[in-house]
Amino acid sequence: MMYITCLDMEGVLVPEIWIAFAEATGIPELRRTTRDEPDYDKLMKYRLNILKEHGLGLKEIQDVIAGIDPLPGAKEFLDELRSRTQVIILSDTFEQFAAPLMKKLGMPTLFCNTLEVAESGEITGYKMRCPKSKLTTVKALQSIGYETIAAGDSYNDLAMIQASKAGFLFRSTEQIQKDHPELDAFEAYDDLLAAIVKAMN
Repeated sequence: MMYITCLDMEGVLVPEIWIAFAEATGIPELRRTTRDEPDYDKLMKYRLNILKEHGLGLKEIQDVIAGIDPLPGAKEFLDELRSRTQVIILSDTFEQFAAPLMKKLGMPTLFCNTLEVAESGEITGYKMRCPKSKLTTVKALQSIGYETIAAGDSYNDLAMIQASKAGFLFRSTEQIQKDHPELDAFEAYDDLLAAIVKAMN
């Protein structure tokens, strides 16, 4: 059996970019993430409006991202996992945000979305790679002969977790864990690694 592990990025391998940016700019409204708002389109429109109000663009966000490091233990976990199986990071983030973080993680494969940016640096919109990108990708991998194992922390990860042969919550919220008692939930990378390896055997 051929396996591919699909991991969420923010909250699982790296800190939440928007929360870091909210802290750096002192704009608390930007702390909202997919853990709070299941409707991603609604969330992004809300974020873009706030950026516009404050005259903030891509450069300001990239400056904050330059100072963000992966979560402690994330690179070691990923290195170990990648030595045992293929891994794809499935994220609703954007290439323009994720690129420096992928370097710090040893350049794993990342499937994500892209921002539309004006000459001025203003973020004018965004382009999703495909609808329901995480679930669509997992189903596409299954259609070409792979079994998927998935892990994530937010509402937008649930569909890919539920559609996979094995799926886990990692450092998720109490609410999501309470709503989905059928899913094993882990807090430590070692435990998540052990569960993924076990699922492959």
